[in-house]
Amino acid sequence: NNTPFRKKANGQKSRSGSVRFSVEPGNLMNKSTYKYSGIANSKTIDISPSSDNRATLTIKTKKAGNSGKKGTAAIALNKDFRRVENTIKTQATDNYYRPDLKREALAKYSAVYRSNRIAKGVKKGVPVKKGRA
Repeated sequence: NNTPFRKKANGQKSRSGSVRFSVEPGNLMNKSTYKYSGIANSKTIDISPSSDNRATLTIKTKKAGNSGKKGTAAIALNKDFRRVENTIKTQATDNYYRPDLKREALAKYSAVYRSNRIAKGVKKGVPVKKGRA
């Protein structure tokens, strides 16, 4: 039950509603479950922001079991939103790679895209609620 990738939020005990998160590479939803695990599955999808405020789609290759970190293929997602959506669908889900993660991959890209637009200054962030004033 112990792993360096596990993070726990909201609560100290298992009954108090704690959520187990995972920060392993290849884990699309950052949930500590077998379905989303980047280590346990032979085929994984990961969408992460890059340093130049763009996104990267990372997919495990066939020889990933022998080569470790080098066994991934990184695809730069730097077109407009509609074309990137199509790229995610064709590379990760429509070719029978991981069709069960289609919805999660598009949701993750939407979040990364939104944060990159705020970082570039194209869009303003959501204002913080201050309660009663």
